[in-house]
Amino acid sequence: MAPVAVLTGVMGAGKTTVGVALAERLGVPFADTDTIIEERAGKPIPEIFVDDGEAAFRELERAVVVECLETFGGVLALGGGAILDESTRRRLTGLPVVFLSVGLTDALKRVGLGAGRPLLAMNPRATLKYLMDQRRPLYLEAAAHTVATDGRTPEDLAAEIAGLLAS
Repeated sequence: MAPVAVLTGVMGAGKTTVGVALAERLGVPFADTDTIIEERAGKPIPEIFVDDGEAAFRELERAVVVECLETFGGVLALGGGAILDESTRRRLTGLPVVFLSVGLTDALKRVGLGAGRPLLAMNPRATLKYLMDQRRPLYLEAAAHTVATDGRTPEDLAAEIAGLLAS
C-alpha cells in the first residue's frame, strides 16, 4: 500500500489544510507526519527540538515517513524538512508527490511569527526565506507535480490536485 498523494512544501505552504480538503474530495484518510511524530514522542515538536535536539527529531521523522510511505493509503502530508533526508527523497521516487509551492509573503501570513515552529524562533522572515531557497530544489527533485498555492483556497487546490492525480 502507498499513499494516493504525498504533499511536500515548506512550512506555510498549506500541506495540512490542502491535504484535509484533498482527502475529503477523494474519500480517503488524511495523515500528517508531524502529528504522528508528536503522538509517538508524547510531546510537541518544539519540545522535541529543545529536549532531544534536531538530529533526534529528524531520525524520528525519517522512521515515521518510511512507515507511512509503506502502509498508509490516503493523503499524506510530510513535514517541511522531511525532504532533506536523501533516503526519503529516494523513497518518494515514483510516488504521486505534489510540491505545494508558496511565495514568502503568503507563507509568512500563514505561519505568523513562527510560534510553535522551532526553526523560526529567530528572525522568522529571513529564516523562512533561507529554508525556502535551500529546500526548493529538493522539493522539485521529488515532485511529480508542482502546484502554486498563493492566494488560492484549499478547495481550489484540492480540485486541481485531484485532476492531476487522475491524469
